[in-house]
Amino acid sequence: MTAARHPGRVVAAALYTLVTVALAAVAAWPVYASWSFLVLVVVSAFAAALIVAFVTWRRGGGWITAAATVVAFLVLCVPLAVPSRLGAPLEILRGIGEASAGVLVAWKDLVTVDLPVGDYRNLLVPALVVFLVGTVLTLSLAVRTDRRSTGAVVSGLLMTGFGLFFGRTSPSSPLVWGPLSLPAPIETAVGLAALLSAVLWLAWRAHDERVRSLRRATALATVAPSTRRSRTDRRRALTGAGMILVAALATVAVVPWAAANADRRVLRSATGPERQIAEAVSPLSSYRAMFSDARVDDVLFQVIGDGALPDRIRVATLDSYDGEIFRSSGTGEGRFVRVPSRLPAGEGRPIDAEIEIGDLGGIWMPTAGSLVQATFAGDRANQLADRFYYSSAAEAGVQIADGGLEPGDRYRVTGTETAAVDIASLTPPGAPGGVSGGENLRRWVDEHATGDDGTALASLVQLLRERGYLSHGLAPAAGSAPPKWAADLSGYQVQPSASGHSLARIETMFQRLLDREDDPRATASGNYVAAVGDDEQFAVAVALIAHELGFPARVVVGARLTSADPALPTCDAGTCRAEDLSAWTEVQGTDGQWAAIDVTPQREQSPSLEVTEQRDPENVTEVRPDTVDDVVPPAPLQEDNTLNDENRADDGLDLAWLWPILRVTGLSLLVVLVLFGPFLAVVIAKVIRRRGRRRDPDPRAAIAGGWDEYVDAGVDAGRELPPASTRRELVSAWGTAGGERLADEADRAVFSSRTVTADEATAFWRIVDAERRALTRQRGGWRRLLAAVSLRSFLRFLAPRPTRRRPPHRDERGKRPAPRRRDTT
Repeated sequence: MTAARHPGRVVAAALYTLVTVALAAVAAWPVYASWSFLVLVVVSAFAAALIVAFVTWRRGGGWITAAATVVAFLVLCVPLAVPSRLGAPLEILRGIGEASAGVLVAWKDLVTVDLPVGDYRNLLVPALVVFLVGTVLTLSLAVRTDRRSTGAVVSGLLMTGFGLFFGRTSPSSPLVWGPLSLPAPIETAVGLAALLSAVLWLAWRAHDERVRSLRRATALATVAPSTRRSRTDRRRALTGAGMILVAALATVAVVPWAAANADRRVLRSATGPERQIAEAVSPLSSYRAMFSDARVDDVLFQVIGDGALPDRIRVATLDSYDGEIFRSSGTGEGRFVRVPSRLPAGEGRPIDAEIEIGDLGGIWMPTAGSLVQATFAGDRANQLADRFYYSSAAEAGVQIADGGLEPGDRYRVTGTETAAVDIASLTPPGAPGGVSGGENLRRWVDEHATGDDGTALASLVQLLRERGYLSHGLAPAAGSAPPKWAADLSGYQVQPSASGHSLARIETMFQRLLDREDDPRATASGNYVAAVGDDEQFAVAVALIAHELGFPARVVVGARLTSADPALPTCDAGTCRAEDLSAWTEVQGTDGQWAAIDVTPQREQSPSLEVTEQRDPENVTEVRPDTVDDVVPPAPLQEDNTLNDENRADDGLDLAWLWPILRVTGLSLLVVLVLFGPFLAVVIAKVIRRRGRRRDPDPRAAIAGGWDEYVDAGVDAGRELPPASTRRELVSAWGTAGGERLADEADRAVFSSRTVTADEATAFWRIVDAERRALTRQRGGWRRLLAAVSLRSFLRFLAPRPTRRRPPHRDERGKRPAPRRRDTT
């Protein structure tokens, strides 16, 4: 049905569609955040309005609307969604092809690219589909005069949901007003406005339909109905306003409060390389293997460039430590996402380098500084570009194309590199969360720390490096040549050291430092070197020391191209071999900047691990064998990460994992309750009403209630209830199989004086149940679902009673009703 004769509904539909488009644009703005997106919204909405107006004027159907929408998409896709293809005719044809493919694949790309995406590639295609097709669908349904017009609410809410579901993983900043704080104010306002606009439009449409029905009835009736609002109308209006108010309060107060500290889960939260990162081996765990004789000379990658090269090449940033392994979390602020064509350039000197991969392998991709752009080359250029993910917070990238990097992969990185931050100038922001160091580490820090600021951290790191000794492996076998990595180190004495960076391994290192510092021979010789290891252990040790002082810390695995310290390994002319690989620690101050700390221990002074034998004190004691107790020696300190799970003490049931599950489950149930709670309440109310009617102790009342249940089922199924009709007249109008029997049984039970038994009531209800099922199944599954949540059976009892009518008015002057003649016989 068209709306040609209903201009008021056209205006209302246009206003509702305009509000929906505006709210959808506000919700999707963080996704694009560019003027190209605003132009697309305005032009798409205007084109959609023209399509609906043309089809309505020509009284066309759905196929004409669909064809016109497709034509509009093909005309507008290049200038609006793929503006980079504007130019020659061949470029325009390529743009149309990219836009057509983007209808299917750009949605996935949109949730993997870092926000905002701007007009990157064809990622504006989903917005064009939403604001062109969605506006056409919403407006064309809203102008209809039949029941299909309510579908405009569904399409309108889906348009608003586009920006909310494809948006940022973190909500907008809380709105603080005195002591009150409202989390996610933008998302809450958009969702609430979309819901209220839909409810108000539906309420206006229902009111307009009632008014038009009354006007039609007035035109056909001889008596003008009363235009005054009844108490039923006022009660309905107050009930509706109360429901809207309760929904608004629940949305503004309850939902943001419940989700205040929860992570926002959107579509992009479920995409990315999280699985590959979790399955990959930590680069710090495989660090020691790089210095084996089989790999020490392997070329991992080459850095080439004529311009300004970076000082450091970052392979991986490890920000999560569980007491056993330092790894990349890949979540939260350090989450890896795809990047658009360019990222905004930060502060610092510009860098430009071309990197060619050798025998590095794996998913960890060498990058430099803060990335601005990565351009791939070679046979796998497109594949590498599509599977490249970057974390701006970690300043690290991963490549998951076919399992990771392969020899011969080439790419060019441009970015900015900040100047080195002086550690002594840092101020700790506070005690961060995570795993803390052991007792030996805390004791060593307490004995040597002169404060808790950056100066104290710098002095502790310098002391640790001076009292440590570089070692990349166990001692070689007797008579064998020294390891290749130490062949060029003049005067170096090989000292064995175990691999691993667990807390037990770090504790062993600090235990040896403490034992050496307590040895009087160390004081006499001035040799306090006792901690043997390499960057793997010392980077973790420095991170734990920084944690003790209140600094957030992370470990970086990479290589140096240049260094002012000649003792640190650097790549030779940009060729980074396995023996050039290094690890360092980065700590963060209150200003948010990360400062790199070199942790490689010295290799000039060899450690002296002998401890002076102390004589037992010669105190005269009385030996009493009868009172001597056996002393159980303490358990030996575990030196590596080979802990035995069977020997671990049972500290009780750990239920820390249960709270996130309960929280997510509660929030999900709350959302389901808000969305489907009213429908569920209607279904439960009908079940309670049916149960009360069936179980009435009076058989007559039970049969009467069964008849009411039959009538309610028909009304909810869409059957019209003839006014002032008898039971036989009603079943004759409905034409159901067992209706006549129900009418006869109900009349006999209500009007006859005979006794009605409970068995008769039970048999009557069996017929009612069969008729109920027949009434709801006659119009398909969708109609059956609508009948289950329909309120018509409740509202029919709230209909206003017919008012007392005045006697008909006589138009002829002087004529009055003749007096009733009394019978005198």
